Amino acid sequence: MHVEEARAGGDAAGPDVAIGVAAAVRTSVTGVVRGKDDVVDVALVALLSGGHLLVEDLPGTGKTLLAKSLAVALGGTFGRVQCTPDLLPSDITGTSVFDPATGSWTFRPGPLFAHVALVDEINRASPRTQSALLEPMEEHQVTVDGTTHPLPEPFFCIATQNPHGQVGTFPLPESQLDRFALVTTMGLPGRDAEREILVGAGGLDALDRTTAATDPTAVRAAQAAVRRVHVAPPLVEYVLDLVDATRTDPALATGASPRAALGLLHAAQALAVVRGRGYVTPDEVQALVVPVLAHRVGGGHTASVAAGAAPALRAIVGRVPVPRVG
Repeated sequence: MHVEEARAGGDAAGPDVAIGVAAAVRTSVTGVVRGKDDVVDVALVALLSGGHLLVEDLPGTGKTLLAKSLAVALGGTFGRVQCTPDLLPSDITGTSVFDPATGSWTFRPGPLFAHVALVDEINRASPRTQSALLEPMEEHQVTVDGTTHPLPEPFFCIATQNPHGQVGTFPLPESQLDRFALVTTMGLPGRDAEREILVGAGGLDALDRTTAATDPTAVRAAQAAVRRVHVAPPLVEYVLDLVDATRTDPALATGASPRAALGLLHAAQALAVVRGRGYVTPDEVQALVVPVLAHRVGGGHTASVAAGAAPALRAIVGRVPVPRVG
């Protein structure tokens, strides 16, 4: 019912409709990606807030499965880019091809032209190819030979990367990291979840049986509704206090930018929706400080772009006064 309401209401749909869409997608994806409900929630937060997601972890932990199951649940198209050192920007954005029969150039879209685009092992692509993702991730468009081509809406990019330091990896520059709304890790499943994967109750076998839980039109309406989730003025000040604290903490390489502050606020609104509420509490803000800010303030290149800053950010959450919101 909520999907039909979101589709009918369009950009005027309310938070309750977004809550229904989020619940339907969550149920579908957690039926495939077993034992990782928290990671699924982070992915939904990135999607509903209009951002993109970077997943760091070793091969074989379910990163690709997460992207595919989201594409199926959203009822949208799926594109995949397998990054290698010799991958060219045109391999992902598309290229113009000359047609001798008509004497004209025709644009052939690349795999980014999908509702859910998986950029697998992004840090195996060269810096030149990595930079080709900046425009589509920020502006949801691709410019080739002076012509701008809009991407499908909604456009959601999930990139995966192996821990930095493995053979054949190129660290992501700060400008590229900043395009990701959240960074998370998959981790290994628990024993019960892994057993379900082995017997076909989850994983690829379950994906083959999965059908769409919504459609792109309803998802766009849900994204618009997320921005209308109520945020009390004291919580806006709380976000500003947390961001200010990152700018003076000697343990952090750099402070969070205004774009990061806005990203934290929008992510908190999306998490409230995923949790079934039409208003934000301090819990949502606190839960997202690390996944939203760590990759933006860490600096340097460790095995994980976010792990180095996480302890300092948790300490900031612990010492910044929490507002009373009644």
